[in-house]
Amino acid sequence: MVVNGTEVSVKGIADMSEQEITNYISYVKEQTHEPVDSISIACRPDGTVALDYQLRPQKFERIRRITGYLVGTVDRWNNAKQAELHDRVKHGLH
Repeated sequence: MVVNGTEVSVKGIADMSEQEITNYISYVKEQTHEPVDSISIACRPDGTVALDYQLRPQKFERIRRITGYLVGTVDRWNNAKQAELHDRVKHGLH
Protein backbone atom coordinates (compact mmCIF):
# COMPACT_ATOMS: atom_id res chain seq x y z
CA MET A 1 0.00 0.00 0.00
CA VAL A 2 1.07 3.65 -0.39
CA VAL A 3 0.63 6.16 2.45
CA ASN A 4 1.47 9.83 1.80
CA GLY A 5 3.70 8.89 -1.14
CA THR A 6 5.61 6.21 0.80
CA GLU A 7 5.44 2.52 -0.13
CA VAL A 8 4.41 0.62 3.02
CA SER A 9 4.28 -3.06 3.94
CA VAL A 10 2.95 -4.28 7.28
CA LYS A 11 3.68 -7.79 8.58
CA GLY A 12 2.19 -9.45 11.63
CA ILE A 13 -0.16 -6.59 12.53
CA ALA A 14 -3.61 -7.02 11.01
CA ASP A 15 -5.34 -3.92 12.39
CA MET A 16 -2.75 -1.14 12.02
CA SER A 17 -4.41 2.17 11.17
CA GLU A 18 -3.20 4.62 8.55
CA GLN A 19 -2.52 7.12 11.36
CA GLU A 20 -0.15 4.65 13.07
CA ILE A 21 1.67 4.09 9.77
CA THR A 22 1.95 7.86 9.27
CA ASN A 23 3.40 8.16 12.79
CA TYR A 24 6.09 5.55 12.00
CA ILE A 25 6.97 7.37 8.75
CA SER A 26 7.18 10.67 10.66
CA TYR A 27 9.41 9.04 13.28
CA VAL A 28 11.88 7.85 10.63
CA LYS A 29 11.87 11.30 8.97
CA GLU A 30 12.60 12.96 12.33
CA GLN A 31 15.48 10.58 13.03
CA THR A 32 17.10 10.73 9.57
CA HIS A 33 16.05 14.20 8.36
CA GLU A 34 15.49 12.59 4.93
CA PRO A 35 12.34 11.67 2.97
CA VAL A 36 11.31 8.00 3.25
CA ASP A 37 10.89 6.04 -0.01
CA SER A 38 9.58 2.81 1.50
CA ILE A 39 9.05 1.30 4.93
CA SER A 40 8.37 -2.19 6.23
CA ILE A 41 6.70 -2.47 9.64
CA ALA A 42 6.82 -5.89 11.31
CA CYS A 43 5.72 -7.15 14.71
CA ARG A 44 8.37 -9.18 16.52
CA PRO A 45 7.47 -12.18 18.73
CA ASP A 46 8.23 -10.14 21.87
CA GLY A 47 5.62 -7.52 20.86
CA THR A 48 8.05 -4.83 19.70
CA VAL A 49 7.94 -3.34 16.22
CA ALA A 50 10.78 -3.61 13.70
CA LEU A 51 11.16 -0.86 11.10
CA ASP A 52 13.07 -1.45 7.88
CA TYR A 53 13.15 1.55 5.55
CA GLN A 54 14.75 2.96 2.43
CA LEU A 55 15.37 6.69 2.05
CA ARG A 56 14.74 8.57 -1.19
CA PRO A 57 17.90 9.03 -3.25
CA GLN A 58 19.13 12.58 -2.99
CA LYS A 59 20.20 14.58 -6.03
CA PHE A 60 23.73 15.85 -5.92
CA GLU A 61 25.68 18.44 -7.80
CA ARG A 62 29.00 17.75 -9.44
CA ILE A 63 31.72 19.70 -7.66
CA ARG A 64 34.69 20.85 -9.73
CA ARG A 65 37.78 22.86 -8.95
CA ILE A 66 37.86 25.81 -11.33
CA THR A 67 40.39 28.65 -11.01
CA GLY A 68 41.06 27.76 -7.39
CA TYR A 69 37.43 27.46 -6.26
CA LEU A 70 35.32 24.39 -5.55
CA VAL A 71 32.07 24.97 -7.41
CA GLY A 72 29.07 23.09 -8.67
CA THR A 73 27.95 25.84 -11.02
CA VAL A 74 29.45 29.09 -12.27
CA ASP A 75 26.19 30.89 -13.07
CA ARG A 76 26.52 33.24 -10.07
CA TRP A 77 30.08 34.35 -10.78
CA ASN A 78 30.74 38.00 -11.55
CA ASN A 79 32.12 39.18 -14.92
CA ALA A 80 35.76 39.13 -13.79
CA LYS A 81 35.54 35.52 -12.59
CA GLN A 82 33.66 34.52 -15.78
CA ALA A 83 36.48 36.09 -17.86
CA GLU A 84 39.09 34.23 -15.81
CA LEU A 85 37.24 30.99 -16.48
CA HIS A 86 37.06 31.77 -20.22
CA ASP A 87 40.79 32.64 -20.43
CA ARG A 88 42.16 29.71 -18.47
CA VAL A 89 44.35 27.12 -20.15
CA LYS A 90 43.12 23.54 -19.91
CA HIS A 91 46.00 21.09 -19.62
CA GLY A 92 45.50 17.78 -21.40
CA LEU A 93 46.74 14.38 -20.35
CA HIS A 94 49.73 13.01 -22.27
